[in-house]
Amino acid sequence: MLITNESVENYLETILRLSEKLPVVRSVDIAEELGYKKSSISVAMKNLKNQEYITVSDRGYIELTESGMRIARKIYERHDVISTWLVTLGVDPQVASDDACKLEHVLSDQTFNALKDHINGLR
Repeated sequence: MLITNESVENYLETILRLSEKLPVVRSVDIAEELGYKKSSISVAMKNLKNQEYITVSDRGYIELTESGMRIARKIYERHDVISTWLVTLGVDPQVASDDACKLEHVLSDQTFNALKDHINGLR
């Protein structure tokens, strides 16, 4: 079983979000998006590749593997649901997004699913 942590989840979510708006994702795109040094991103991408969460082409294009995509979608959904809910409660959108980034990693699946069901029942 592969191990994830908040850092891994953030990188995978970022790759997913970038892949939705860019034709290809490269390390420089991730560095720019997260405000990290390219050298830090290179180390992280090597680790993600070793864990088989991403593939990197000869041209440096980064793609999520099936397992990487599964994690990225899970975290992306959590971020979207939590941040949208917080905004409906009157939280500033940037604060809601920042808080969702923190909460998306610590909630159990059971708690998140209960929260999501509750929110969907309110709509």
